[in-house]
Amino acid sequence: MFENKDDSSTSIGSLGEFGLIDHLTKNFKIKQKSTVKGVGDDAAVISCDSKKEIVVSTDFLLEGVHFDLSYVPLKHLGYKAVVVNLSDIYAMNAEPTQITVSIAVSNRFPVEALEELYAGIIAAAKTYNVDVVGGDTTSSTTGLLISITALGMVNKGEAIYRSGAKENDLLVVTGDLGAAYMGLQVLEREKEVYKVNPNSQPDLEPYSYLVERQLKPEARKDISGLLKELDVKPTSMIDISDGLSSEILHICKSSKAGCNLFEDKIPLDPQVISTCEEFNLNSTTIALSGGEDYELLFSIKTEDYPKIKANPNLTIIGHITDEKEGIHLISRAGTKIPLVARGWNALKDNG
Repeated sequence: MFENKDDSSTSIGSLGEFGLIDHLTKNFKIKQKSTVKGVGDDAAVISCDSKKEIVVSTDFLLEGVHFDLSYVPLKHLGYKAVVVNLSDIYAMNAEPTQITVSIAVSNRFPVEALEELYAGIIAAAKTYNVDVVGGDTTSSTTGLLISITALGMVNKGEAIYRSGAKENDLLVVTGDLGAAYMGLQVLEREKEVYKVNPNSQPDLEPYSYLVERQLKPEARKDISGLLKELDVKPTSMIDISDGLSSEILHICKSSKAGCNLFEDKIPLDPQVISTCEEFNLNSTTIALSGGEDYELLFSIKTEDYPKIKANPNLTIIGHITDEKEGIHLISRAGTKIPLVARGWNALKDNG
């Protein structure tokens, strides 16, 4: 009944997730004086008084698109659903304070299953000191959907946006990259083995770090305090949810800047490197495009380099350039390769 026979129509997949967001929101006009920042960053920013601003972000996870319950425990899923939202709040240099939780669920889930899901949500709320203050429940005919909205607070004028990077700023990343994606590859492989032989028991011990990064990620709540301690204020910041390349492109687009990213500086855990070799995958490609790391990517002024250079939590991976120079990966061989976003896209056919 809803078949579209107009050949001139544009498919959603051709725009991609971020292209679709840009297309649908381009006509949004800000009318309220209290709206400090609308669409286009990790979170919206709303003025509430002369000293504080509220930061708001929302995300949803859909069964069969974002998670597979054949190997994702419901408690872990609840925990992760909270963390991915809080990561956006930390990326704004804010402190998360409350969340709302909404779920759509089919009748194949017993009450006990939902209790497991909420046990994970409660555990995350406790770990990150946030209150669960509301939400909604409804029925679903297609499986489980979880939507969480996170709220946070930041001192007026201290929110950090994607748009503040300047030429010669240094590009910095927290932690290491690619582990969550490789954890997903391991779990997918073991799922296929199980399908062939249901009696087989997977040995996940050699991949424990990778699997944990996929099933139970943590948001970097420590970084804001660390940077204050070091007397460093980032000029731009974003969380790494869709892969390093996508996030660099977001910062460069918002800041109207270019970038040189150095391949040999990208931080990789030894377990990522060895598992990439096992799967015959390029570890740089995985770090650039894998996603779900929930680390923070930010830029800092050159003069702040001495303050962070020896810190084990932080790695300088490149620098911001003039917009005309473009956005490039500098390979280990010294070759300049244009950086493109090849991260996972929920709106494309990923098969």
